[in-house]
Amino acid sequence: FLFILFSMSQDEGVDSDDDDTSLSSYGSDLSSRKGYSANLSVFLPLPHKRTGSLLSVYSDAGDFGNVEVQGSVEFAVMYSPVGELIIMIEQCQDLAIADPRKQRTDPYVKTYLYPDKSRRSKRKTSIKKRTANPVYVESLRYKVKREELPDKTLNLSVWHNDSRGRNVFLGQVEISFKTWDWGHEPLTWYNLQPKVHCLKCFFKMCYLISGGSKNSTGEIHVWLREAKELRCLKPQGVDSFVKCYILPDTRKKSRQKTRIVKKTQDPVYNHAMVYDGFKTGEVSEACCELTVWDHNTLANQFLGGLRLSLGTGQSYGKKVDWLDSMDEEIQIWKRMLANPNSWVEGELPLRSSMTPRK
Repeated sequence: FLFILFSMSQDEGVDSDDDDTSLSSYGSDLSSRKGYSANLSVFLPLPHKRTGSLLSVYSDAGDFGNVEVQGSVEFAVMYSPVGELIIMIEQCQDLAIADPRKQRTDPYVKTYLYPDKSRRSKRKTSIKKRTANPVYVESLRYKVKREELPDKTLNLSVWHNDSRGRNVFLGQVEISFKTWDWGHEPLTWYNLQPKVHCLKCFFKMCYLISGGSKNSTGEIHVWLREAKELRCLKPQGVDSFVKCYILPDTRKKSRQKTRIVKKTQDPVYNHAMVYDGFKTGEVSEACCELTVWDHNTLANQFLGGLRLSLGTGQSYGKKVDWLDSMDEEIQIWKRMLANPNSWVEGELPLRSSMTPRK
């Protein structure tokens, strides 16, 4: 769970763990904005109102394993002229060993087209015996109208098939079609992600406006309170921190980070961030991106994230892949815009994977 406080005076967001300086995207001049942050010595009171969770379907019979997710899956997504969504499953690599006693993995791939989580939405590949590197070259198909796809999300998961029905979850990938590039049809590798049913984010947001004129500017205030039940990727525990951008500004100097909280899956950040200089209407074009990372000397590991925006897929009239907010994320942003100078609360699950910013 990640507890966050936002106060809106307008500013930036976060995306990947790339520290390279990048130019601001198109639109208004976000480069003129300033941001600053500080640790808080006390908690602001957070009411206990909660929104619904984004859940995943893991198995019809349940997950009977407890393996550490590893490996990747190669597949392609395309839409055919006959009105079918086609998921071409090519292969997997370096899957976890599902049965340590027998040193055996019998993997298959399963998909759902959310929000339909019923059996009619389920598709499966064949089962490959005794291999952690299965090759399928199989297509899974859905009869669906093209105009309905922006409201759907592909859930693709890999499972070990057990002869007694005690199947073991090996990892998953989720892709939102809200801003999917349908010109991208080649086979692509995706890292498998663990389940995300326990990571949530509790936060407040507030859009602060100074003055009442047309040229008035506002600020976004973000309070990162704490996180709970983060994934533990190494034996010594989680050394986590949170990064924040307000997109489309992706420059290094616009990024803000919390301190690193060491050796705990329940870190308390108690950290405030402020972004200023937002003109009227600019917040509707922006996205607050928060990502949680496990600090490592060689490379930080992504643990989860959020994108809070209107989710239109367009910023300043141009299509962007980072305005892909889900329903609950969109509702929080709308409530914040509709209630300037007032705190807005919410509870959201962290995403296990996020579309890279282009």
